[in-house]
Amino acid sequence: MRSRFTLTRLAAALVLACAVAVSGCASRDGTDIGSGGGSGGGGGRSAAAQAQTPGAPLQDPEEWVSRNGLLRARLDVSRRQVDVAGRKLWALTYNGRYMPPTLRIRPGDKLELEVRNRLDKYTNVHVHGLHVSPSGNADNVFVHIHPGETFHYSYQFLKTIEPGTYWYHSHAHPMSAAQVAGGMSGAIIVDGLKQYLPPSLRNITEHVIGLKDFQVQGDSIKTKDLHIGSATTRTINGQLKPVIRIRPGEYQLWRLANISANIYYKLHLEGQKFQVIAQDASPVDRIWSADSLLIAAGARYDVLVRGGPAGRTQLQTLAYSTGSAGNQFPKEQLATVVSEGAAVPPVELPATFAPREDLDNATLAARRTLVFSENAAGDKFYINGKQFDMDRIDVRSRLNTVEEWTVRNDSDEEHSFHVHTNHFQLMSVNGRPYDARSMQDTANVPARGQIVIRNKFSDYTGKTVFHCHILNHEDEGMMATLEIVK
Repeated sequence: MRSRFTLTRLAAALVLACAVAVSGCASRDGTDIGSGGGSGGGGGRSAAAQAQTPGAPLQDPEEWVSRNGLLRARLDVSRRQVDVAGRKLWALTYNGRYMPPTLRIRPGDKLELEVRNRLDKYTNVHVHGLHVSPSGNADNVFVHIHPGETFHYSYQFLKTIEPGTYWYHSHAHPMSAAQVAGGMSGAIIVDGLKQYLPPSLRNITEHVIGLKDFQVQGDSIKTKDLHIGSATTRTINGQLKPVIRIRPGEYQLWRLANISANIYYKLHLEGQKFQVIAQDASPVDRIWSADSLLIAAGARYDVLVRGGPAGRTQLQTLAYSTGSAGNQFPKEQLATVVSEGAAVPPVELPATFAPREDLDNATLAARRTLVFSENAAGDKFYINGKQFDMDRIDVRSRLNTVEEWTVRNDSDEEHSFHVHTNHFQLMSVNGRPYDARSMQDTANVPARGQIVIRNKFSDYTGKTVFHCHILNHEDEGMMATLEIVK
């Protein structure tokens, strides 16, 4: 069956736990954070545990915020028992938490990240979507941090890095699906979006809406024999159906991030529209609205949400099919939104938002066709007829050039195309021109269809990858190596 796929390479449970180092790292209120273990695993019910009760108020993840241009953090990778969605389960955690801290930086900052692996398998960390070097100790997905080892990542971000929502997760091939499904994913925020908002919204309330799901096996979150179409528990920040409070007429900034391993979300807020201000951490040039947003695996949206009349409504994921060989995801309630309190005077949103680069008229250095396909059983996946080989270069592109790629899907299920290091402009879907309002790093490829994108290779050389972000597919071959050269 194509939509079912078994990870047989993991013999033991896999983990990731996280603690913070001290210098250069502050909590949201600016105080220093000491190293420590985090929640879960013993004693009475903590405030964090109580927040996991179904229907509790939404709890945003703890934030680790850069200070004086530096964020220094330590991630301990381990298996822990945590309170999640009202249950106590063994999970793969950062900092002993199913929903780990959000890393918050500013353009031009530096991130020093120490990762200590307490698993019995190797792991690594990928900063998804961030425009940063793919080489050395930066966003190098070819790094293997073996059990008992410590690795020091160092990222120097450009002052021109785009503001918005990114995320971090394991990219340990061929175990990425198992490790991310087990809990190894969290949010990253680059500040700067609010500068484009009207002055009255500069202090807007914001929420991370981290979309994570898990399957259960006994007293543990499942990490082996993952079937994408199996029953799963969808959470927001690890909470089951939390309550989000807003005042009538109030705008809030919601950072919608699909940080699950495999599944899709089609978000809908009853009675309201999403006002999109960034996609995949690329600010839009003009705010656009949507009744629902398809958030494929790995994708993100930063949106403004306006409180409706006093009362209760639902944030839902609508029923969605990824094709005859894919999966049928059911409609589910994700949260209750409660509008209450004094009404907020209306605010007029700007007609234009942020500047953006347009590749419509770019000179093309090359045109390429990438074909996504799979075998009849749906358990082996290919790009241009080949499975991933980390020792093979599949595409070689030159720095400071633009290329046009046609990504063709020869299978009967959708795939979530993602490229590392640089964002791209989506040009067309199934031959129909696409009115891009921003750049992207992830795009859904229709079953038996195709997309056309334009990549601009800037600032960094080195080996990186592109792949399907349905991690079951990536782990079973649907990934290729891109080398950017001078």
